[in-house]
Amino acid sequence: MSLSNPHRPLRLEDVTIEGAYAAPLGIGRDRPWVGLCMVASIDGSTVVSGASGDLSSSNDSAVMLRLRSLADVIVVGSGTVLAEGYGPPRRAGLRIGVVTASGRVEATMPLFSSGAGFVITTEQTVIPDGIDVIRAGVDDVDLATALASLDRVCAAPRFVQVEGGPTLNGALLAADLIDEINVTTSPLSVGGTGPRLAAHGPDHAHRFGLAQLLVDDESYVYSRWLRQRGGNR
Repeated sequence: MSLSNPHRPLRLEDVTIEGAYAAPLGIGRDRPWVGLCMVASIDGSTVVSGASGDLSSSNDSAVMLRLRSLADVIVVGSGTVLAEGYGPPRRAGLRIGVVTASGRVEATMPLFSSGAGFVITTEQTVIPDGIDVIRAGVDDVDLATALASLDRVCAAPRFVQVEGGPTLNGALLAADLIDEINVTTSPLSVGGTGPRLAAHGPDHAHRFGLAQLLVDDESYVYSRWLRQRGGNR
């Protein structure tokens, strides 16, 4: 048996980040196209000392910002917002949806006081006044309904970028709501007990195909993965 590699990595210096990440890998039909953007160590952790900063690099940050420039909405878990110190996005008009079932958010946070942030939560969770809210689900957040309802807070979004954390990622993957995964593999092993890219979701086996593979001169690897469904197999 012979093996070939149709996705031989390109050196990042041979392309630009803007060219390599020129557009999402597809378009949505009955809901926005959803892309997950994360960084992880070689041994699978998404954090060092509770945050992702020590795993990242200037190119990794540039990839995330490039994908953000394409996104109509960012969706992120409340724990990640606190751990990573999310504030208002650099791009005017970009909205950030914070997923929480507990309602532990502060209206005075710059993310919310700026008007950029909104909350995605259940029908019964109490949220402070002054924050836009999308309610979906009774006991748990119904993520499919929430994604289909984003036009309540912004004009007909086409591309949604998800930025973690692992519990949110796990729920979205289990519900088969992730259309593409953009992951930077940091050239570090970090040990510890940090979470992997997706956590706490039920077992599933959703196939993704490798759409793009890049490596930079610091040995960071940038891969793009496309969910294999029907017409894109």
